[in-house]
Amino acid sequence: MVKIFLLSLVTLLTTANKPVHDFHLSKCLIEYSVADQAVQITMYMFLDDLEEALRQQGKDKLFICSGKEHPEAENYLFQYIQQQFKIAVNEESVNFEFVGKEQSEDLQAVWCYLEVLDISNFKSIEVHNSILMEIFDDQQNIVQISAPDKKQGYFLFQKGQESDKVSFK
Repeated sequence: MVKIFLLSLVTLLTTANKPVHDFHLSKCLIEYSVADQAVQITMYMFLDDLEEALRQQGKDKLFICSGKEHPEAENYLFQYIQQQFKIAVNEESVNFEFVGKEQSEDLQAVWCYLEVLDISNFKSIEVHNSILMEIFDDQQNIVQISAPDKKQGYFLFQKGQESDKVSFK
């Protein structure tokens, strides 16, 4: 009985500080700003999942969005996003800039802000989003798109279906 109690206590203590969530999900909002002639992208990812993905690429102990954040953490984060997230606007591949990041209010996730400049006309977008799919087989990535004239697009990506396209003509 004592052994069972000690085993239970050790298990509790070793897992108590780890954030746990039973689902693997990221959210992404892509908005076209007519005034700025820019595609503005907001991504939401759980920090523990993101840090695990970066750890598997050899980038360990980054402590993203904390007082102990590694000096190169933001660069590694942006490189990871560039590997896993790609867009083509009007059937032309485009590069996005990293604008910044901030921790979510519940401290469990990070919001990343990206932007594609000099897009004078927004007719279509193709999105490839495989964020965290190399880590979790059940990962799902939601992408919502807001285009001019209140036109909308919506994708739900999962392993095996990481890309799709929507036209706003």
